[in-house]
Amino acid sequence: MKYMLDDKQLQKLQLTLCEKFRSITFQQTETSLDLYNNKNDYILRMFLASKKVEGCSEKTLKSYALTLSQFLISHNKVVENIITDDIRYYLVKYQYDRKISNLSIDNMRRIFSSFFTWLTDEEYINRNPMKKIKKIRYEIRVKKPYSEEELEIIRDTCTNIRDLAIVDVFVSTGMRVGELVLLDRKDIDFINGQCIVFGKGAKERETYLNAKAKIHLQEYLRSRVDKNEALFVSLKRPHNRLSVSGIESIITKLGEKANIIDAYPHKFRRTAATTAINRGMRIELVQALLGHRQIDTTLKYAMVNQKNVKNSHEKYLA
Repeated sequence: MKYMLDDKQLQKLQLTLCEKFRSITFQQTETSLDLYNNKNDYILRMFLASKKVEGCSEKTLKSYALTLSQFLISHNKVVENIITDDIRYYLVKYQYDRKISNLSIDNMRRIFSSFFTWLTDEEYINRNPMKKIKKIRYEIRVKKPYSEEELEIIRDTCTNIRDLAIVDVFVSTGMRVGELVLLDRKDIDFINGQCIVFGKGAKERETYLNAKAKIHLQEYLRSRVDKNEALFVSLKRPHNRLSVSGIESIITKLGEKANIIDAYPHKFRRTAATTAINRGMRIELVQALLGHRQIDTTLKYAMVNQKNVKNSHEKYLA
């Protein structure tokens, strides 16, 4: 109005409006969409809080949060009104739009199943809409471990004792990269050749160093001049603790120099499982070594040498 009225007229208008609206109370209202989003947001936060209490990792919690928030935002419904067809259509459309594999869609299905089962158990909903949605079939591809030759090539490619120690610790223990970066110098028991790692589900387990890992790790620690308590640090000052991405970058670069396709830290874990089984370690002991909750997970990690299958057949069934 300031372009149509002078200052005196504007002042008079202001006084008039104040007089007219003095007895009126303004209250913020929410649209139905706001109500849906606010209630769903609260329920989602409660679900994530329960999963955190159960010991889920930050990575898992982020995956839950992203997958479920995208799903809930796409529906203008409170959770109790979501039906099986809503979920089924969302999964089909999501896969079609993004051209992702059945494995990825089944991972989403498992997240939805966990969420709606929790909603049912907590009595937010009366019926679980996920009960009618079955597991999605997908092709299981065997991921190959490093061969013995590839491991030696990677070792020869290392240009410093730190990288060599990292490789040997991975090969010996089969630990996760997230477990490796949390280790401190004091966690290593060189007398007994072992260390305690803090794994998934907030669980500690004991793992062991073979001769190569022990010797190269001791040599690396003797070469250090920094005071950082971390087991593995950057080569350059200020010698900060290596992060997960830092370890991944080291292994990737070693693989590129060695002309080895798909070199990454987790592949050492698969290699440790496969080597242990092929050399006769019982599967339940491999499970304990790797810290798997389910033995099925251990079986997926290990590639059994067919020659060993033949030898075992001759030993037990011939």
